[in-house]
Amino acid sequence: MHFKVCAKNTPLSSSAIYFVSLNEISAMKNQCLECNDEFVGRSDKKFCSDYCRNSYNNKINSDSKNLIRNTNNRLKKNHKILNKLNVSGKTKIPKSKLIDLGFYFDYFTSIYVTKTGNTYYYVYDQGYLALENNLFLLIRKDS
Repeated sequence: MHFKVCAKNTPLSSSAIYFVSLNEISAMKNQCLECNDEFVGRSDKKFCSDYCRNSYNNKINSDSKNLIRNTNNRLKKNHKILNKLNVSGKTKIPKSKLIDLGFYFDYFTSIYVTKTGNTYYYVYDQGYLALENNLFLLIRKDS
C-alpha cells in the first residue's frame, strides 16, 4: 500500500508528487524524550504528547524558575514592608523594625550614590538610607 504525498513549491523545484510506502512511514518512529515511548510522527518531533513536552520543559527549567520566583517574592516582600512603614514619603525608623518584619537587606533593585557619598538602596520606587545609631531613612521616589 502506498500513500500519495504532495510537496508545495520550493525555490529549487516546482510542486512534486511522490509516494511513500507504509514501511517508510514506520521507519519514521521517534522516541519521546520524556516517557521513552515510541511514536510515529515528523522526523523532528521529540515528544509523543503535549503533556510529555510540558513535563520535560518544566523539569529542565525548574531550577532557574525557582530562583527567579524566590528573588521576586523577596523583592515584593521588601517593597510591601517599605510601603507600609513609609506612609508620608519620608520617614526615619530603627533597623530593628525592618528586621522584625522580615526585611531582606540583600535584595534591592537599584543603588543611588549621591555626590556627598550617601548610598540609597531602592526596591522599585521605595528607597532607604542607613543613618547613624541603627536608624534608616525611608524615602519614596516620585514617578
